[in-house]
Amino acid sequence: MNYVKIMQEFTLKNIPNLDTCVLAALELFSSVKIPSIPLKKFKRPLVIGSGNAAATGKIIFNKHDAVFANENTYETKLKTIKDIDGVIIFSASGGKHAPLMVKAAKKRKKPVLLITNNPHSQAGELLLSKEKLIYLKNREPYTYNTSTYMPMILGKTKEDPKKIMKFVNKISKMKLPNFKKYNAFYLILPPEFEVMRDMLDKKFVEMFGRQIPYTIFSTEYIKHATTIVERVDELYISFGYNNKIWGKNRLNVPLPSWGDYATIMAVSYFIMGKIQRSRPAWFKKNIESYCKKISKVFGSTIKPIVE
Repeated sequence: MNYVKIMQEFTLKNIPNLDTCVLAALELFSSVKIPSIPLKKFKRPLVIGSGNAAATGKIIFNKHDAVFANENTYETKLKTIKDIDGVIIFSASGGKHAPLMVKAAKKRKKPVLLITNNPHSQAGELLLSKEKLIYLKNREPYTYNTSTYMPMILGKTKEDPKKIMKFVNKISKMKLPNFKKYNAFYLILPPEFEVMRDMLDKKFVEMFGRQIPYTIFSTEYIKHATTIVERVDELYISFGYNNKIWGKNRLNVPLPSWGDYATIMAVSYFIMGKIQRSRPAWFKKNIESYCKKISKVFGSTIKPIVE
């Protein structure tokens, strides 16, 4: 199946589910060269982003001497942490808070690198070409942000998108449970992928709002009194961990030994897409009206389909 073509042609009447978006992203990145992330550009950078962009920055720089900030904290950290020698801004759109982040960094005379998917962004207009790293993406529904942040992660981990796609296709052939039976979900991550928790937390909110109760913790954190009160209609989904202890309803999703953060992102988003298929079309019914509202908030047009 040509998943990229699906992303190119869908409308508001037939928005694809998240699992289709995952396969389309992997299909795209299997055919293009992915730029490397310049991890050594600065000795102690301030790594900034909002939402999933902030989580992406943490994933990419989690083994480096970096200071992390979001839309709430970047100005304070720029003012108080004196040894910051550069600012790296992650933003798929290069809009919303990103131009403000660029201006704040420039005001403090800090070198800036904007990592984005938009070659014509508001933040990018404030920068020279050498201060921008632009990644190719698919056309996607607003907030899906799969083909936006996945290539940035691949730019660090160097995982093979073709191998990831083959593995995801194996997952699709597993005997998955009937997700309609469950009204709450507990996701369990391996400790080495604990930073993925931020991305999954935000994605659950974006896709399901408050319609589905959920919990996301690592195999180590789950031990700390997180399962005292359980639900009979809750499904425990573990990634790369054979859960024989937690919860009465369990789905153990394997991970390959060679997998890194792009793999766990693809596999977990794919499973979330299967949950999405089992529910009413909450996201699809609300995304257009939401974009009209949020466009007024930010004072710029935010479309439900990001071209």
